[in-house]
Amino acid sequence: MKKTFVIALAALVAGASFNATLADKKKKKAKAQPTVEAPAPVVLASGSDSLSYVAGWSMTGGLLDFVKQQYHVDTAYMADFVRGFKEAVTATNDPREVALRAGRQIAGQVRSSMLVRIKQDFTNTPDSIIEEVLFRGFTDAITNDTTVMKPHQAEELMRQKQQYNQRAKTERLTKAGRDFLAENAKKEGVITTPSGLQYQVLRQGDGQVPQKTDKVRVHYEGRLIDGTVFDASSKHGTEPASFRPDQVIRGWTEALTMMPVGSKWRLFIPQELGYGERQAGNIPPYSTLIFDVELVNIEK
Repeated sequence: MKKTFVIALAALVAGASFNATLADKKKKKAKAQPTVEAPAPVVLASGSDSLSYVAGWSMTGGLLDFVKQQYHVDTAYMADFVRGFKEAVTATNDPREVALRAGRQIAGQVRSSMLVRIKQDFTNTPDSIIEEVLFRGFTDAITNDTTVMKPHQAEELMRQKQQYNQRAKTERLTKAGRDFLAENAKKEGVITTPSGLQYQVLRQGDGQVPQKTDKVRVHYEGRLIDGTVFDASSKHGTEPASFRPDQVIRGWTEALTMMPVGSKWRLFIPQELGYGERQAGNIPPYSTLIFDVELVNIEK
């Protein structure tokens, strides 16, 4: 029964995820609930009446759980839920009703998707997103209210804000890596190559040195400069990872084509030789990376 309800309702709400959260729940519960008019008696005078009634009943299988989980509606307010349901199903094609429903659906999309993305874009930047002001800008644009600023002014200011905040975010994230590498270069046993790659020999092998197109087998563990482990060959089984040096990030390519088989090195890879501005799984953009790499063998 629950599956039937969820599938049917999902088809009705596809493309519009309206998150109807209840603010200040305790305060609202203290208020008296609105009086709900008792429904008129139901007379099941025909087979169609009976079918229709039980069909409606059957659609509610799993409804309460779905409403609580998807829309965060408190079951103490089901009278309000029923009132909203009745208003929606009895509404005509009145343009005002159509616009009202569309506004509610778009509000759900803005809150659940667009707002989340733009907040992420401005995380760790000098400026941040204030929801109430964002919503005011949204509605002013929809209604063409130019009291605060003209459309071209808003577009230009948004472009400037994006550029300024992105530069500041990039500088903050890259500075941490640069400072780390500058101090790390002073440590005993750390070698810095012309590209900026740093490495420390933990064990020197005496085997063959791979070419870029050779297929190698390696054990590895990757960490951020704060010590967070983001990947390791042991997470993917007991066998070493297998790939060609020209198929991985530049820091790995350079190191692997200097390492004799049997070696174990610790690599300190600047973001320019890593993933740069890209988010790569659990690796944030502009991250300096640390890898312990053991070159097991070259596959023939």
